[in-house]
Amino acid sequence: MTTVTKRNKWEIWRDVIFALFAREIRTGFNDKFGLSWAVINPVIFIFVLSFLRGRLSGGETHTIPTFTFMAIGILFIQSFLQTLGSAARSIKKNKALFAFRQVQPISAVFASALFEVLIKIFVIIGIVIIMFFMNMELQISDPLLFMVCFFLLWILAVSLGLLFGIAELFIAEIGKLRDLLTRPLFFVSGVFFSLQDFPKEYWHFLNWNPILHAIELTRYSVHSTYGHEGVSLEFLASIVLIFVFISLAVYHISWKKAISR
Repeated sequence: MTTVTKRNKWEIWRDVIFALFAREIRTGFNDKFGLSWAVINPVIFIFVLSFLRGRLSGGETHTIPTFTFMAIGILFIQSFLQTLGSAARSIKKNKALFAFRQVQPISAVFASALFEVLIKIFVIIGIVIIMFFMNMELQISDPLLFMVCFFLLWILAVSLGLLFGIAELFIAEIGKLRDLLTRPLFFVSGVFFSLQDFPKEYWHFLNWNPILHAIELTRYSVHSTYGHEGVSLEFLASIVLIFVFISLAVYHISWKKAISR
């Protein structure tokens, strides 16, 4: 006699996310390089840019090694932009699966975002290994702050990705607008500069950007001598909380109508 196992909603959601996560791996990296290229490519990009900037600008930038300064900025902005883009595209990419009532758009977004954060964790490990073998300075003054900033920025990217993903089902051109809006973030988020490079009276033109707060606070978490004047963990957390609430509210109201279009 066959035994029927009943699962609660959380168990079903967990299994759906895992299945979508596995599908993301299979469909996204089915070439000869496979998953390894998703890690090697950003590691090389971050290392080359950071190394060149370190050679050109000297050994230190505001008491922090220039290589570390650049690596943190590039890693965080890459993580944000790639997670946002991947989360936004995941809804349309998996739309055919929503015919199954167990599969919902938020599961696809979450699975895609989990895949991106997993890649970035391996990228961090790869950079640390390279720095170790090249005898570069390795230290983190506040590991907890480092992890908090990384995951807050990831949650912000997921929330915005969910908003854009739902919007793109109503208006397809929203994807082009998203690319247009996010492109300048690479240059205004403190990737190549520090807030300390500008006079304080101009800081308000820049510190509206939560990504800048995350990057500057992470640099401070690595070297406490870097300082954290002008940036705030409370501001970053507040912005993340606001966008999480907005994205979940919009999703709850409109996801059924969106996938039926």
